[in-house]
Amino acid sequence: MSTFWSAWVMGLIALNLGISLALFWWAQRVEIPTAPDGTSGHTWAHGVLREGVRRLPRWWVVFSAAMFVCAFVYLALYPGFGAFRGVLGWTSEAEWREDTAANSAKLEPVLRQLRAAGVAELAADRRVTALGRRVFLDNCAACHGPEGRGNQAVGAPDLMDSDWLYGGEPDTVLASILDGRRGVMPPWGEALGQDGLVDVVSYVRSLSGADAPEEWIEAGKARYATLCAACHGVDARGMAALGAPNLTDRAWLYGGDFTSVLESIRDGRSGEMPAWRDRLDEGEVRAVAAWLHATGERVRAKER
Repeated sequence: MSTFWSAWVMGLIALNLGISLALFWWAQRVEIPTAPDGTSGHTWAHGVLREGVRRLPRWWVVFSAAMFVCAFVYLALYPGFGAFRGVLGWTSEAEWREDTAANSAKLEPVLRQLRAAGVAELAADRRVTALGRRVFLDNCAACHGPEGRGNQAVGAPDLMDSDWLYGGEPDTVLASILDGRRGVMPPWGEALGQDGLVDVVSYVRSLSGADAPEEWIEAGKARYATLCAACHGVDARGMAALGAPNLTDRAWLYGGDFTSVLESIRDGRSGEMPAWRDRLDEGEVRAVAAWLHATGERVRAKER
């Protein structure tokens, strides 16, 4: 805090406390004019109701005085009076660091066990999957949704199905979470032209059962073989090494309707999965992977 703002804050505090203390002191000594009957002279209901004048109750005076004392003691002990750090030298950051260190010390034995275990083994432990779900909600749900079903608006994949862009093996999933992924779909609008776009979209959507004129599908298939097969494969089942999605299933990152697929091909897409290695412990990441594995198995079994 600069000297100017420190002085500004100190001045405001001194002014407010000074005015409050002066009013408190004055309220004990001020003489309020009263009528002979001890009232202020104000009446209502034709004199039936009269405004009385009484001194402040002693308990209120004592309590208020104690609050002033507490205020001055607080400003002496803790930061709050401008740039003054307080006699105790307390800071919220230091307390946060201490609490974080204490919590980490308690978690370390658990995390050590998680780091040494396999994902399939951890998936059978409900305590681990409960921890994994909590970590997922705190760090991953913003993009993938609270149930892990993905978000087409940002291209976050559904984590409950069996379609994995980079492979669903435990080590691959751990690598995706720890080190992140970056996927790029180049724009093909200029190379294909409007008719070419319609043809390729028709062919790609037909791979997952969508209807389209046969001539469009055939024309799109030829164009696909020329421009798209290098990444998505001749059979259009994707290429995990590149993160190129499988086009024959019904899983779509950005939507599978005609307009969404056309936009993906025409304008391209750029998606990034951030790396969590610096934020999450590997044990926490294994717990997340275990929760995904266990929950995904249950979800797929229900949907079969």
